[in-house]
Amino acid sequence: MCGICGMVNFVESDPVDPAVIGRMTGALAHRGPDAAGYFVHGGVGFGHRRLSIIDLDGGSQPMYNEDRSAVIIFNGEIYNYRSLAETLKDSGHTFATQSDTETILHAYEEFGDGCVSHLRGMFGFAIWDRRKRRLLLARDRLGVKPVYYYRNGRYLAFASEIKSLLEIPSIPREVDPNAFDMYLALRYVPGPRTMFKNIFRLQPGHILVADDSGVHISKYWDIDYPDQEPHPQEYLLERFRELLDESVRLRLVAEVPLGIFLSGGLDSSAILASMSAMASGERVKSFSVGYEAAGPAEESANEFEYARLASRSFASEHYEYRLDASGFADFLPELVRYLDEPLADPSCIPLYFISKLAREHITVVLSGEGADEILAGYGIYGRMLALNQLRGRSGGLARLAPWIARLFPSEKLRHYVRMSGQPLEARYRGVSRGFRAEGMRRLIGKGRTERAELRLGGVFGGFFNTVKDATPLDQMLYVDTKIWLPDDLLIKADKMTMANGLELRVPFLDHKLVEFAATLPNAAKICGKGGKTLLRTAMRGILPGAIIDRPKKGFPIPIASWLRTTLREFTRDHLLSRDSACSRYTDHGEIVRLVKEHQQGNADRSQEIWTLLVFEFWHRQFIAEPPRPASTQPRRQPLTARHLNCGATPC
Repeated sequence: MCGICGMVNFVESDPVDPAVIGRMTGALAHRGPDAAGYFVHGGVGFGHRRLSIIDLDGGSQPMYNEDRSAVIIFNGEIYNYRSLAETLKDSGHTFATQSDTETILHAYEEFGDGCVSHLRGMFGFAIWDRRKRRLLLARDRLGVKPVYYYRNGRYLAFASEIKSLLEIPSIPREVDPNAFDMYLALRYVPGPRTMFKNIFRLQPGHILVADDSGVHISKYWDIDYPDQEPHPQEYLLERFRELLDESVRLRLVAEVPLGIFLSGGLDSSAILASMSAMASGERVKSFSVGYEAAGPAEESANEFEYARLASRSFASEHYEYRLDASGFADFLPELVRYLDEPLADPSCIPLYFISKLAREHITVVLSGEGADEILAGYGIYGRMLALNQLRGRSGGLARLAPWIARLFPSEKLRHYVRMSGQPLEARYRGVSRGFRAEGMRRLIGKGRTERAELRLGGVFGGFFNTVKDATPLDQMLYVDTKIWLPDDLLIKADKMTMANGLELRVPFLDHKLVEFAATLPNAAKICGKGGKTLLRTAMRGILPGAIIDRPKKGFPIPIASWLRTTLREFTRDHLLSRDSACSRYTDHGEIVRLVKEHQQGNADRSQEIWTLLVFEFWHRQFIAEPPRPASTQPRRQPLTARHLNCGATPC
């Protein structure tokens, strides 16, 4: 795992400044603490920061082919690189290293841009073809690794993180107002936009080519949902177990210590079970995070009990970190800086700290991201399918809306009532929501709210249209895999782990497993009140029943309680100031009302307040003030953690 960055000037006689490439690379030092490498030649410059995982001695980058006519920088891991390398050797390619990076470069020589279709893994890479004066920029199929870019009439620049791009003096630091309004609605900005005007994400499963003919972006992979054919459950279970075990086995290839993030949920516990079966007598290192219980909110959010149960079941070497809100006032600016752009998912906080703890013991960690999106793990899917059934019955609940609104004043209930009369593609906006339309109208006005909803409708509607012939459940899964997964979950996972120099691997997002899941009938994904039916069935007899049958809980954060207690004055000081950044873009009086309503306990406005707080600190660091040089980034002290040796006796 690494950090990459670079520039290509469209005018050949316009040289790249090596000092700029140096600063861009330095901004990524946390992603690759082991080494730095550079390539600067005329109008092209590459920078690379390395976190050594495979071929520790021979895998330095940038890397060249035999005659140095092509050069590559790469972030990620290619899990099938050994078998692919043997195929390429049979075709006459000569290898100088044992690294997966060189395999990509020779695959490019052999297959051209089609090389990406031969890669199984997570990646963001850039290849400069010196003969053709041509840049190939690629991102993996599911978007596990980020790639950002900026272009104008003079050059194209790219990087693993936006802060690297901002080291280029000519790139303006401006808020995209349309992105801001969509961020209020979702708590993240859907790609390819970012909160920065004219800085974009390369979308998952896409490549970008820049040459004399211009800049061209194209899609090389997608998820297909074929007509569902009946298969015996035994076949589905056997094939699923086979693919999951294969995916885990591939992700255990490393020359450094590995471990797992263990929440005690179904997904991470299933991965632990697979890892333990392949561990050859070694104990797997597992890590969980919870809270210092200052009250019932913190205690109910803890998942230590289930994580310990999973750990005992497979005798993992288990570590815990207990988190409280006492240091957040100092930590929030650092958190936002690592994120690069506003992402108001409070689970970034525990993820950062558990990553820091894990890095003291391991360099590579596996986790369960992606299972919910490919196997229908979220409760919202069942609710949306129920609304689908109601919609055809005399207008559904919509005709009862006035009566229900009088009896049940809940804003959430009113929201579902209004949605019941709409088609799925009009009402489904993914599993995450910040401000609902009613709240947005009070905050930014009717006109801006309507325009934001139209833009969101275009983003979501475009993906719905791509799979319009799939079942309603598969349509929602496709939309979440294309938007929520890469633009929230995976961005968060990448930034928080790489902030600590920790490589994250996600077995459920192996593209072969994702493609298989797309062929499953609905009943294999969601049955009755629960989702992930096939995974639950596959884990019977392997995992404890208490883990298999527990309700979906997510990664609960007691942020609502913290905003009323530990972070009460912190919130008021930063959001209620007349010169706050949020007051420039929204109605200040509405912010005051939201904070007051939440802190007095009249309503839970924690997600709206957190959305505004994250933007506030992002704006201060990236827009109002120039970013600090990478060398002056604060260094946090090592964590103290409780080390649990969970074997035959209870922890």
